[in-house]
Amino acid sequence: MNDESILGVNALTKSYSTSGGELTVLREVTFDVRRGRTCAIVGPSGSGKTTLLGLCAGLDQPTQGTVHLDGIAVHSLNEDGRARLRNKLLGFVFQNFQLLTTLTARENVMVPLELCGEKGADHRAVELLQRVGLGDRLDHYPIQLSGGEQQRVALARAFINRPKILFADEPTGNLDSETSGKIIDLLFDLNRASGTALVLVTHNLELAAMTDQIITLRGGRRVDPL
Repeated sequence: MNDESILGVNALTKSYSTSGGELTVLREVTFDVRRGRTCAIVGPSGSGKTTLLGLCAGLDQPTQGTVHLDGIAVHSLNEDGRARLRNKLLGFVFQNFQLLTTLTARENVMVPLELCGEKGADHRAVELLQRVGLGDRLDHYPIQLSGGEQQRVALARAFINRPKILFADEPTGNLDSETSGKIIDLLFDLNRASGTALVLVTHNLELAAMTDQIITLRGGRRVDPL
């Protein structure tokens, strides 16, 4: 990993023990993502995309290989250390939004900063929600919002701690095509404005083509795109 890289993945392998023996879902995957650049992870279902994303974000530990985030060896940290690193460096956007149903839009967006004990969470949350077009939905609960609106809240939450890298797992997977286009535009606009690197998993090849770099997986291995 060089100084220009925010994410360095080297010979990453992940295996699980099953009743039928050892199952290897990733095999010696290597790549770098430079600061402020965008990267898509594509491949057929079961190729290891979400597993790779989780390993890159420190949500799981590799069987072999290394992951570095901003020069820090993620694989060498314990669970608490990885959690602190995620709070400091990372943002997340998921297919199913993962909003807290008992909190308003504003409160959901504030959560990452409040977990870090930072001040100004309310002001920053309002600013971001206005930016994603939800200035009039601040005190609405998730159940009162459409799917597209919930994903806008999730985008605002992902950027509130000014992450150096954002991980997105099928961020438009539960949205119709028109809403998906709007969310994609917002995601890339926020990303460019903040200088955040972006790594996303997607089945949408048009979306993947919008990124600077495409990692194609097949059978758990990185392959050259067709």
